[in-house]
Amino acid sequence: MNNYDNSQVRRQDRLLDEGRAEELLAEAEYGILSMVEQRDGKTAGYGIPINFIWDGGTAVYIHCAPDGHKLKCLDSCAEVSLTVVGRTNVVPNKFTTGYESIVVRGRIERGLPAEERHHALELLLDKFSPNDKAVGLKYAEKSFYRTEILKLHIQSISGKAKHVQ
Repeated sequence: MNNYDNSQVRRQDRLLDEGRAEELLAEAEYGILSMVEQRDGKTAGYGIPINFIWDGGTAVYIHCAPDGHKLKCLDSCAEVSLTVVGRTNVVPNKFTTGYESIVVRGRIERGLPAEERHHALELLLDKFSPNDKAVGLKYAEKSFYRTEILKLHIQSISGKAKHVQ
């Protein structure tokens, strides 16, 4: 990853290595997409769990409905972060938790060309339904007009880990 940057991580002794960060981004089932929302005339944070697929390069794709609160938030501010948590281990007698996580920062793009949207759906099927891809492609085609694909252009990724025995 040419945009893996841990320089701003406060605990430099807890950096997650880049290889494991790539594995998390490629394999995780879900992440928390954090956005900005306007609530009662005030700016607030808004985070939701989402499925996603990393293209192996500089983008993450997210599928969703073509309307809703998330899209309204993104229309007003396209800058987001995506947090992905890997292995965790609560250690009660040491009053701590072992963990690994990454934070992907970037900008969301909407209104992708149909060809790129199809490609993202295929990537999602490869990740989440590899044994049912043929049926999944038919399903995706039937519901294509009801599906929005968001492209998160990765600006930076950082990662932390705490290993506890």
